[in-house]
Amino acid sequence: MQLTLKAPSAALDAISNFLIERGSPGVVIKKNEVQAFFARPARTAYLKRDIQRFLRAMKGIYPGVAEDGLRWTLLQEKNWQNSWRRFFQPQKVGKGLCVSPPWVVPPELPQRQVITIEPGMAFGTGTHPTTRTCLEFLEEVVASLNSEKLTVLDVGTGSGILAIAVAKMGASKVLALDNDPIALRAAQANIRLNRAQQKVKLTHVALGRVKGSFTVVVANLTAETIIGLAEALKSKAGPHGYLILSGILKPTAGEVLRRFTPGSFDLVGQRSQREWTTLLLRKRG
Repeated sequence: MQLTLKAPSAALDAISNFLIERGSPGVVIKKNEVQAFFARPARTAYLKRDIQRFLRAMKGIYPGVAEDGLRWTLLQEKNWQNSWRRFFQPQKVGKGLCVSPPWVVPPELPQRQVITIEPGMAFGTGTHPTTRTCLEFLEEVVASLNSEKLTVLDVGTGSGILAIAVAKMGASKVLALDNDPIALRAAQANIRLNRAQQKVKLTHVALGRVKGSFTVVVANLTAETIIGLAEALKSKAGPHGYLILSGILKPTAGEVLRRFTPGSFDLVGQRSQREWTTLLLRKRG
């Protein structure tokens, strides 16, 4: 399937990154236009819904983005199943991680933990700046804490990459949430691929119904979703606990930050790549 959509040139990079993380093996960028290709997604309706939701959010930052400016085309059958795989290769992330698709034997990297992720329709293959910066902050936080008592809540787990990564880093318990059935299936498959079932629990329960607090809460969502969940996210971080918030476009970072600071949280880190910002906050005791 081919998706063609028109947008202002300033928005093309953000849209392209999102489409790649939603399963497109690559995009073609032209003047005020993006073409993305999808290898026969099993649940096209969910894909279209997610893209429309993202474009609505982008419209607030780039007014020229329009949901009605997109077009789907069913392409003639070719050997897409194998040809798109060449776009996914093992990638080093942070100081100690390597993200690899399952059909590639990763290089010998003794100092890095290998995370195997099946690229599909769930967000999180390690290529997107928001995923990478979350992984980098997780590395830093885990290095500063006693991992034996480290508990983590991953809100909107997508492919499960962040939950799997922090489990491999030594967290004692990881709870991964998502309300998308496609994401839950993808995350479950990736958790099995990485043999992380003992540490990672996957659930569709709503954030407000999660009991207890956690050492680290990570939410790679959108600025609008994070703002809507602000009070619930605050309550799930334990004393001196950390919040890692991502999926935030730079112009909205200030608004997100105001929902958490000043008050019970301090900003201890902020990292930007391209047009995306990730925040690291710590709860006061």
